[in-house]
Amino acid sequence: MAKNNEVTSKKAASAAGKVLSDPKSSKAAKTAAASALTQRPSKKR
Repeated sequence: MAKNNEVTSKKAASAAGKVLSDPKSSKAAKTAAASALTQRPSKKR
């Protein structure tokens, strides 16, 4: 399986989070937002 090198920018991830938290967002918008968030690197502890 190839490694995914795509990374979503911090600004795009923030926008995606707002879409997911908005109950009025469409299912398609939430799906796209969730996809974007899965491409964010995990936070370092």
